[in-house]
Amino acid sequence: MPLALLALAVGAFGIGTTEFVMMGLLPDVADDLGISIPTAGHLVSAYAIGVVIGAPLLAAVTARMSRRKVLIGLMVLFVVGNTLSAFAPDHNSLLAARFLSGLPHGAFFGVGAVVATGLVPAERKARAVSMMFLGLTVANIAGVPAATLVGQNFGWRATFLGVSVIGLVAIASLALVLPRDGSHAPAAGLRGELAALKSLPVWLALGTTVAGFGALFSAYSYITPMLTDSAGYADSSVTLLLALFGVGATIGNLLGGRLADRSMRGTLFGGLVSLVAVLALFPVLMGTAWSAALAVVLLGMAAFVTSSPLLLMVMEKAASAPSLASSANQAAFNLANAGGAWIGGLTLAAGFGTTSPAVAGAGLAVLGLGVAAVAYVVDRRRVTVRGGRVVAGGVPRRAESEAEAAVRR
Repeated sequence: MPLALLALAVGAFGIGTTEFVMMGLLPDVADDLGISIPTAGHLVSAYAIGVVIGAPLLAAVTARMSRRKVLIGLMVLFVVGNTLSAFAPDHNSLLAARFLSGLPHGAFFGVGAVVATGLVPAERKARAVSMMFLGLTVANIAGVPAATLVGQNFGWRATFLGVSVIGLVAIASLALVLPRDGSHAPAAGLRGELAALKSLPVWLALGTTVAGFGALFSAYSYITPMLTDSAGYADSSVTLLLALFGVGATIGNLLGGRLADRSMRGTLFGGLVSLVAVLALFPVLMGTAWSAALAVVLLGMAAFVTSSPLLLMVMEKAASAPSLASSANQAAFNLANAGGAWIGGLTLAAGFGTTSPAVAGAGLAVLGLGVAAVAYVVDRRRVTVRGGRVVAGGVPRRAESEAEAAVRR
């Protein structure tokens, strides 16, 4: 694998750390700024809103720019946002800084995925994407716990200064090892980029992301009360258990990358089926301490097996605007975060029990399977065999073999 993938992973590590560390720092931020914890929780939402808005917007606006310059520029914006967070004098300023920090998130992963797949042969594209996302999953194992520890001992502002340093390291790495040649996006223009998103298969792929990862966040958003109330763990043990989720996510991400290079659809369907099974078993697995720890690992594995195939599927369906499409996939991921947490919360509010968000998540995973199945049927109908030749609507003859291969996968 090219060294440039490591530079992308460093950027992903910094982004993953700043995204999730706020959850552990909410009490410290609330005490320092004199606000309530629910009010401090808006800082998490501000970041997510920044991701949803920034992902497609920045990808579309920078469509004609060198992808190398775009990635470096996005990391500069990331450093600025986190530095402003560290020096924010009040809640409103921190809210704006967190929104700014979230803007480059989705576009970085979107453009980075396009660059990553261009660095390797076609048969290793999924593995290249999984190597970039390795930074995000490792952030849950090491970055978030370490950043939380720094914040608890040296103040939450020190955490964001530390994340800014990670961003500077990523900028230097990208500048040094990212190839200068062949990194320009096709000059389709903003209108051409947006036109690529009109395709039904693109929206079905994005819908699968929303439903599939909504299933994850329906359960993961309430994993702490499940572990403490149902499995009997002490509050002090939760951080270690969440690191186990990061271990599972890392394994699933790497496994999904390898399997998706062999069968993209097979990996996607297999991952969603596994997710349904794990979430449906959560009420049983949370009955004992050891099985609850196993459930956390399995949840990370089952969910992140699908990350590479989902991203590649979106990029494949919007071949003329892969940066915008993959960035939109990151926006869909964050919509899944918000929507899944909301649905899981509804089950708790209705009094269905501590593990009910996981059962609701299993239902969302089934919905994701259904959307993925519809996408498969649509693809089958769009590619028909006529007289021994494959004709896909709008696909030129020289691309016919790729269309046929897509259906097989």
